[in-house]
Amino acid sequence: MKRSKFTPLQIIVHLLGLSMLGWVVWELYFNASAINPIQSATQLAGRLGLIFLVSSLACTPLNTIFGFRQALKVRRALGLYAFAFVAVHFSIFNVVDFGLDWSLLKFEYLEKRYIFIGLAAGLILLALAVTSFKWWMKNLGKNWKRLHRLVYLAAPLVILHYAWAKKGDIFRLQGDILAPLAAGLVVAFLLVVRIPRFRAWISNQRTRSSRRLRSVRASQ
Repeated sequence: MKRSKFTPLQIIVHLLGLSMLGWVVWELYFNASAINPIQSATQLAGRLGLIFLVSSLACTPLNTIFGFRQALKVRRALGLYAFAFVAVHFSIFNVVDFGLDWSLLKFEYLEKRYIFIGLAAGLILLALAVTSFKWWMKNLGKNWKRLHRLVYLAAPLVILHYAWAKKGDIFRLQGDILAPLAAGLVVAFLLVVRIPRFRAWISNQRTRSSRRLRSVRASQ
């Protein structure tokens, strides 16, 4: 019997990603109970994009802290789903909501800072999604890693876009900022864990804990 090339975790991630995309489509076209289905679908796609983006950022810390190497195998898929939801988010806003009316869209992008910030984050994620394949990794060499470190900029920009879209001021802790603030704290932690000294300290502590555990088991 031929073994599947996908791990159970990879299958779960793909099932979740595809089902969530289906949820957005349902929200947009079939949710008759929604007062504003376009706005509801736009916001849902944006939130799911943030969730998948944070999940992709969590993969390396999960391996660093807990030695969960399986997480590294789903990091790329999570990142691509994050971009997919962001692309759907912008597509609904630009195409469905505004009908690609550039006179109206120009005003939105220039006058509303959260939309401009969101566009900047979206363009970064677009560049990362396009270059996420092995061909680009091979041809860009060391520059591939440098480029993909831009995700550390994209994530805070997405958080800021989210906070400002909810009419909150995340810097003054005013308005509806509870969800963006929680997401921001999680992202901050995930970025701190990547600092080389902190990462080395965690790895050292995990090694010591493993040795102590083996010693305890051997003495029993």
